[in-house]
Amino acid sequence: MRWITQPGWPGNLLAMAAGALTTLALAPYDLWPLAIISIALLYLGLRELNPRQALLRGWSYGFGLFLSGTSWVYVSIHDYGAASPPLAAALTLGFVGGLGLLFALSSWLWARWLRRSDAPLADALAFAALWLAQEAFRSWFLTGFPWLYAGYSQLHGPLAALAPVGGMWLISLSLALTATLALNLPRLRPHKWQWLSAQALLLAPWIAALALHGHSWTQAKGTPLKVAVMQGNVEQNLKWDPAQLQAQLELYRDLTLNSQPADLIVWPETAVPVLKEFAEGYLQFMGRVAQERQAALITGVPIRQPNELGEKRYYNGITVVGDGEGTYLKQKLVPFGEYVPLQEVLRGLIAFFDLPMSDFARGPADQQLLQAKGLQIAPFICYEVVYPEFAAGLAAQSDLLLTISNDTWFGTSLGPLQHLQMAQMRALEAGRWMIRATNNGVTALIDPQGRITTQIPQFQQAVLYGEVQAMQGLTPYLIWRGWPLAGLCALLLGWAVVSRRREARSIAMQAA
Repeated sequence: MRWITQPGWPGNLLAMAAGALTTLALAPYDLWPLAIISIALLYLGLRELNPRQALLRGWSYGFGLFLSGTSWVYVSIHDYGAASPPLAAALTLGFVGGLGLLFALSSWLWARWLRRSDAPLADALAFAALWLAQEAFRSWFLTGFPWLYAGYSQLHGPLAALAPVGGMWLISLSLALTATLALNLPRLRPHKWQWLSAQALLLAPWIAALALHGHSWTQAKGTPLKVAVMQGNVEQNLKWDPAQLQAQLELYRDLTLNSQPADLIVWPETAVPVLKEFAEGYLQFMGRVAQERQAALITGVPIRQPNELGEKRYYNGITVVGDGEGTYLKQKLVPFGEYVPLQEVLRGLIAFFDLPMSDFARGPADQQLLQAKGLQIAPFICYEVVYPEFAAGLAAQSDLLLTISNDTWFGTSLGPLQHLQMAQMRALEAGRWMIRATNNGVTALIDPQGRITTQIPQFQQAVLYGEVQAMQGLTPYLIWRGWPLAGLCALLLGWAVVSRRREARSIAMQAA
């Protein structure tokens, strides 16, 4: 225990291990108590460090978290980006090290401006607020990387019922409060009222979640819809091969023609691996097939069209044919996968920066939802579903959620299962059914409680059949989003800064 509180490499190595515990708290391991232990170890490790020492301790924690939790980055770069093992390893370590700087920054801020060693209760509240602020910042900075959040560990844990109230954010804040308050209870025992207040704050989210367990914030609308979701399991190295185009189009055509009757037929991301303008005849034919079956067919397809400046740009899109209409252009793009930052410099250096379809543009923010069988469907393409606030904005207008993806890039790593867990959280936050269609898994139907009702295993070619239900009404999170928590955290952090400055002035006056 002494090592974690003292400066030096023993403590930093323990911080790396503490960061890795969060990965074990998430899918597919789901050892949720480790998320609390992880936060507690970081908090404890920063208790006695100066700002410079805290900077390295925080970076060590972040490095351990992302090194253990984003191993799939190496898979994408090496297996599908044609980078050599040393180069793929170097790029992965650079990526992980860069993300670790976010924890380095928050740890430096903690030691420099926020820590209240003389006020354990205020100290615990401020650290929990900083934890949430760090997660929120990570979802926005440089387009965001909202991955490996502690709150996802509670998808099937005791705090899951808080998700519709304050989103995954409220769960993360509750876990941080639990960790920091539990560590400070012994220090608060001599102060009766603070000790009782800390106990009340520690227990409040757990009691509230227990009281809300099983509560439904939304209601069924209309009759259930039958769904057929196609998982083609096309290998990534064949996906954009022109010689394989016809075979892929025939694959999804035949899976659909041989499928059972359904109201909604869903294909995954870029199931049609050619620009929509070159596949109009094929899509019209499939539209007639769907119309004859009184169904809507929804598929991923790349789209080329003019932007607001009249320039023709490429977009990752979804379109509806048959008994429905609408086209959606992806707004949240994957760096290097769908666009290349500083592409004038990076393109041509290695094959990874020239991946197929890595020149997509960002779709406009004011798009209409997809319409199918008379329903409003909120669409999310791959990476978009991991953004809580973005997803909530579309979900609030919808009857049903849909996410399509091509997780082949992740290989057999943790990535697809982590991605699935985040999609489940979006369904729970919104109180809506979600259809998840992927190229090679995990294709699934998710109910408004975030539970998978049926799924196709990874790396199998199959059709998923099941039913989904349109929902109406809004959860508190869809109404308020993260703004109440943002306000609370701003107050707590502001209070910590002001109190710290007053304490410093008092010490200076006493010394004088």
